[in-house]
Amino acid sequence: MKKILLLAFVSAGLGLSAQTQTAPSQTQAQPQVTPSPDPNAPVMTFKVDTMNFGTVTQGTIVERDYVFTNTGKEPLVITSATGSCHCTVPDFPKEPIPPGKTGTIHVKFDSAGKMNYQDKTATIQSNNRDGAVVIHLRGTVIEAPANQPLGSQSDPNRGAVPAPTGGH
Repeated sequence: MKKILLLAFVSAGLGLSAQTQTAPSQTQAQPQVTPSPDPNAPVMTFKVDTMNFGTVTQGTIVERDYVFTNTGKEPLVITSATGSCHCTVPDFPKEPIPPGKTGTIHVKFDSAGKMNYQDKTATIQSNNRDGAVVIHLRGTVIEAPANQPLGSQSDPNRGAVPAPTGGH
């Protein structure tokens, strides 16, 4: 008797499950219209959006400059730039970047307390046609020898990696 009741509950449950899964298909889904991007909107185009700082000893401060051009038709206004962690600090232009002009995002990475491969990012919020832009700073942090002083890797051109296609 218990087996029959269990079988009845399982069958009823499967029937409700099947009905629930088919119910949405009975209604017509409204097509979603995606607005086309404003052809005059500013476009933030980087020469290089990923840089590799190579191998540094723990505690080294790495600084890189990411140069971009506003390839759109309206001024580019950057509202914020945030690092992926407290160790990565981006600085950005506070003034609008006119069409055809360049700007620089300066990123400082403090490798203190970090080890091995690092991929740090900075996310730039602006009125860019394609929304937020993410730039990368990558490299490897190794333990500093006990008798070696900590240094700084601040050459802005060192470790540049070409931008992927799309050029954000």
